[in-house]
Amino acid sequence: MFSYHPRIIERYPAVRAGVVHAVGLSNGPGPPALWEEYRDQQRAAAAETAGMPLAAAPSIGAWRRVFSSFGVKPTRYRSAAEALLRRLAKHGDIPSINLLVDIANLVSIRYRLPVAAFDQASVTGTTSVCFAGGGERFTDLGGAQAVNPVPGEVIFVDGAGVVSARRWCWRQSAQSATRPETVEVLFTVEGHHDGAAADVAAAADDIAGLLERHQPRARLQAALLSPDDPGFTPART
Repeated sequence: MFSYHPRIIERYPAVRAGVVHAVGLSNGPGPPALWEEYRDQQRAAAAETAGMPLAAAPSIGAWRRVFSSFGVKPTRYRSAAEALLRRLAKHGDIPSINLLVDIANLVSIRYRLPVAAFDQASVTGTTSVCFAGGGERFTDLGGAQAVNPVPGEVIFVDGAGVVSARRWCWRQSAQSATRPETVEVLFTVEGHHDGAAADVAAAADDIAGLLERHQPRARLQAALLSPDDPGFTPART
């Protein structure tokens, strides 16, 4: 279902990831208890990062270096975690989208790590994190016209060549976005910094815990990935 291409592992041996697969979901507006926790975390994150250059955070700085390494200017295209924290600093809040996105964003700002929630309805085969060849197809969220990624950038792509994320953790596709009818999702959380293994593990546990509290009927499977164990396929239940 999800794996890192050997060339990615070779180039980025520090990468650590957590995945949480959930089925039997009922997406929609988050309940008041989730919004309260999300709002409290936004306040805490804003206070923790006030006056601090975001690049000084080890996790954010590591993502900037990774973006630069595959030819992306990190001050133009920012990792998802940095983009959320910048929005929080500029606007004072991050709006609620839906239960699944709110869980992803809450955990992202708590750990300063990119967290994504990918709807699995239209995925063909395994999603691979790999270097783009340039012929894959990406439809931006809110867009209608598919474009090709730049050869050499890191993408998430399925077996049909459909890209679910460009520039590693910069932006998701329209097809992968969660919506009210989403019933199956794959959460990913990734890091490259010293200490990433522990931070990613804690963040993945947090995602699972939030799902257990707010989606008690969902069935969850989770795994931690590394160069020694770079893929995840959920067991049949």
